[in-house]
Amino acid sequence: MPAQTFRPRQGVLPLRDEIPSDYTWDLSAICQSWDEWTVLLQGLEAAIEGFKALQGTLSGGGDRLLAAFRALDSMGAASYRVWYYTSLQYDQDQRDNAANARRQRVQIVFARQQQAGAWFHPEVLAIPIETVRGWIDSNPELAVYRFAIESLFHQQEHVLDERGERLMSFAGRFDSVPSDSYAALTTADMQSPSITLFSGERVTLSYGQYRALLETNRRQEDRAAAYRAFHRTYADNQNTYAALYNGVLQRDWFHARARGYASTLDAELHGNNIPTAVVENLIAATKEGVEPLRRYHRLRRRALGVDTYRLYDLFVPLVEHDVQYPYDDVGEWIVESVAPLGTDYQQLVRQAFRERWIDVYENLGKRSGAYSAPVYGAHPYMLLNYNETLDAVFTLAHEMGHSMHTLLSHQAQPFVYAGYTIFVAEVPSTLNEALFLDLMLQRARSRDEKVILLQHAIDSITSTFYTQVLFADFELQAHRLVEQDQPVTAEALNRLYSGLLREYYGDVLDEEELSKLTWARISHLFSSPYYVYQYATCFASAASLMQDLRSSSSAVKAGAVDRYLSLLRAGGSDYPMTLLGRAGIDLSRPETVRAVATELDLLVGRLEAELAR
Repeated sequence: MPAQTFRPRQGVLPLRDEIPSDYTWDLSAICQSWDEWTVLLQGLEAAIEGFKALQGTLSGGGDRLLAAFRALDSMGAASYRVWYYTSLQYDQDQRDNAANARRQRVQIVFARQQQAGAWFHPEVLAIPIETVRGWIDSNPELAVYRFAIESLFHQQEHVLDERGERLMSFAGRFDSVPSDSYAALTTADMQSPSITLFSGERVTLSYGQYRALLETNRRQEDRAAAYRAFHRTYADNQNTYAALYNGVLQRDWFHARARGYASTLDAELHGNNIPTAVVENLIAATKEGVEPLRRYHRLRRRALGVDTYRLYDLFVPLVEHDVQYPYDDVGEWIVESVAPLGTDYQQLVRQAFRERWIDVYENLGKRSGAYSAPVYGAHPYMLLNYNETLDAVFTLAHEMGHSMHTLLSHQAQPFVYAGYTIFVAEVPSTLNEALFLDLMLQRARSRDEKVILLQHAIDSITSTFYTQVLFADFELQAHRLVEQDQPVTAEALNRLYSGLLREYYGDVLDEEELSKLTWARISHLFSSPYYVYQYATCFASAASLMQDLRSSSSAVKAGAVDRYLSLLRAGGSDYPMTLLGRAGIDLSRPETVRAVATELDLLVGRLEAELAR
C-alpha cells in the first residue's frame, strides 16, 4: 500500500505532478530512461532490416523456419517495450506532444515492420503442410510453434501472395487513423463542459466526474443537466464522429474484401476459429431474454419515485448509502477476495499494489476509462481514473483480473503464445468482479448495504451483458450498412441506435433526444471493432465457473480452481473455444446465454424482497 495518503478533492481535476508518486505507475520496469528506449527502438529497427535477409530461405528446412520464428519473437518482445513505454507516457497526459511524437514514431516503425515481414506468411504457406509437419515432428524446438503454424494454414485461403501482403502492409499506416482521431477529438481537444448543481457547486464534467455524478447524485435535475451537457459535446460534433466511424467501417470492409471474406464479422472471427453464429445467436438469445432487464428498470422507476425514467437514471443507487471507498482501503479487500484462487495468486495481486503497477487517479489530460496493458518483458500496468465510487472499486477488481491473466500467461508460455484472444480475456476480469462481490455481500450488515450490492450485481449483468450485446448489435448492423453499400451518416447511426434502445428496453425508458448519440462516446467501437460482444460471452463463461467456485464441495471447488488457472496459463496456445472447453465452458449451448437472464431474474427478485423490508 502507498506510503503516503492522498485523496483528490471531488470536482477538482489535479495536475499530474500534484499526485504523489505512490499513486502513479513506475515505468522503469519497461525502460529506465528515454535514452534506453531510443537504443531499444534502434535495435528493433535493425532487427526489422535483418529479418529481410531470411526471405527465400524457409524451404531450406526446419532450422531455417525455426530461425525465422525466433526472429519474429525477438522483434515482438522488443515491440512491447518500445510501444508501451511511450504509449503509457502519452496516456497519463495526452497533452504531451513529445510523448505523442514518439508514439507516432513507433507506429511508423511498426508499419515498416509489417512491410518487411509481408513475405513471411506467403512463403510459409508455399511449403506443403505435410513437409512442415515432418520438420515439426523431427525438431522439438520447432514443435513449440506447432499451433502457430497450424493456425496459419487454417487461414491459408485468406493470405495473399507476397505482392498482395506487401500492399496490405502499406495500409497499416492508415488503420489507426480513425481511432487516433477519435481519441484526439474526445480527449486531447475536447473541452469538458461545466454545470452548476442545485447546491450551487460548479462541476467540470470530465468523463470520470460525469460518471461519478450519475452514480452518486440523487437529484434527477442534476443528473439530467450533467447528461445533457456531457452529450451536447458529442451532438455538436456528431457529423465528425459519424465520418470517423464510417472510416472504421470502410477500413474493416476493405480488409475483409481484400482477403476474400464474406463479411467483416467473418473476417474478425475466422482467425480464432469462432463461428459467426456465436455472435448472431448471442444477439438473438439476448433479445429473447430482455424481460428481466425491463423488470429491473420498472422496479428502479418505482423505487426512485420519478415521473420520468431516462438513461441518466440507470446508475444512481436505489437507497441512500453515501459511502466512499478510499483507494488505500480497497487494496486489501481485493487481495482478500481472491483467496479462493490460492495463496500464490493472492501474492501476485499484492505485488501489483506494492510495486506501483497502477496509475490510480484522474489528472488533467489523462486518458479516460481503465485498462490493463500487457507489457511483455516487464509486468502488466493498469490505468485507472479512480473516483472512490463502488463502480471504481469493481473496475479495479476487473482490471486486476486482466493483469493476473497476463502475468500467468507470460510466465507459463513462450512468447509466441504469451498473448491471448479477446474472446477469453474478459473471463478473468469478470470472475474477479464476481469474487469481489461475494466478499462484499458477506461483509454487508445493513439492509441498505445489501440493496446497494445487489444492485451492483444486477448492474454488472445489465452493463456487462445486455448493454454490451446492444453495442454489438449496433456495430454488426453498422458494418452491414457498408457491406450493403448503404450510406453512413450521423442521422443513419442515430436512427439505428435509438431503434435498438426501444428493442431492448421497450417502453420502460422515456425517450431522451440526446440518447440516440450514445454510440459516439463508445470508444471500443472506434478502437476495437467486434470487441464488445465478448464481454457478454465472457460474462456467461465466468458465471459458469463461479457456480463451481461457490460449490459446497471442496473437490468441486478445487477442480474449478485448477481448470481456471490452467485457462489463464494457457495464454493463446490454442483456439479460444477449445481453451474454454477445457475449462468446462461450452458456449455453443444456448443454455449458457439463457442462464444469464435466469440469474438476473433471481437477483431482481431478491432485490425486490430487500426493498420491501
